[in-house]
Amino acid sequence: MKIYVYPPCSTCKKALKWGQANNVHWDVVHIVNEPPTAEDILYWSKENELAMRKFFNTSGKKYRELNLKDKLDDMTDQEKAELLASDGMLIKRPIVTDGKKATVGFNEDRFNETWLT
Repeated sequence: MKIYVYPPCSTCKKALKWGQANNVHWDVVHIVNEPPTAEDILYWSKENELAMRKFFNTSGKKYRELNLKDKLDDMTDQEKAELLASDGMLIKRPIVTDGKKATVGFNEDRFNETWLT
């Protein structure tokens, strides 16, 4: 299992703390230094019925700088995935995956349901 995090991110810290408390073992990946591939993002989106929009860090500076709010509707999923894979700061975090299942962001109830069953 992998967790993609940005170490200074408070939400990522909460997820890592949850993992420690629940004895979850995962490989920690720095999302900026090693962002997931476009293929991985597309797969997780389809396999887990997650809209591509869910993968974007909509509160991030880069998202606002690129004015993505107004551009995403005109982009294909492939284009969105390639954009996300090009810059880890565009990606909502953390992403947790076992290769098939994936969650985006941290929600304790969802983590309990997805990763402890």
